[in-house]
Amino acid sequence: MNNCIQNKQITYRTTDNQSDYVIRNLRESEIRLLDDFLYEAIFIPKGTEAPHRDIINKPELRVYIEDFGTRKGDNCLVADFGGKVEGAVWTRIMNDYGHVDDNTPSFAISLLKPYRGKGIGTHLMAEMLELLKWQGYRQASLAVQKANYAVKMYYNVGFKTVKETDEEYIMVCEL
Repeated sequence: MNNCIQNKQITYRTTDNQSDYVIRNLRESEIRLLDDFLYEAIFIPKGTEAPHRDIINKPELRVYIEDFGTRKGDNCLVADFGGKVEGAVWTRIMNDYGHVDDNTPSFAISLLKPYRGKGIGTHLMAEMLELLKWQGYRQASLAVQKANYAVKMYYNVGFKTVKETDEEYIMVCEL
């Protein structure tokens, strides 16, 4: 995979000061974890039942992970808590919900539920934006449902809304 800045690993502490974690590159042996993180990335509004796990087999979702590591723009960083991956952010150039052009990587991010709201997503996003800039990309994009609590984080790390529909924002971050 074309996803490292000199293989650096950065140690962070959760905002609740309960634990340390390392942000590092996804290992080739861990690629199957993206199935789990893709499912966890699905926004489920309060009061809505979670979809069956096989939803990730739909073509519009498989595009996020199919043959990951083989395309331009494929990058993945993970939050590693003592050898256990609890969160991931990944990019690829693809025709997804957040697609803006064929030179702009689109983001996906998710954390397992117990690790949300602790600053981990913000650190993962910031590190990925730095990586993309180092790789020479000019911008990155994503799509997010308006009701998703992560919208605030995306604004905080530099994304701006460039298009909106009734239900979602298409956002871009200039690098």
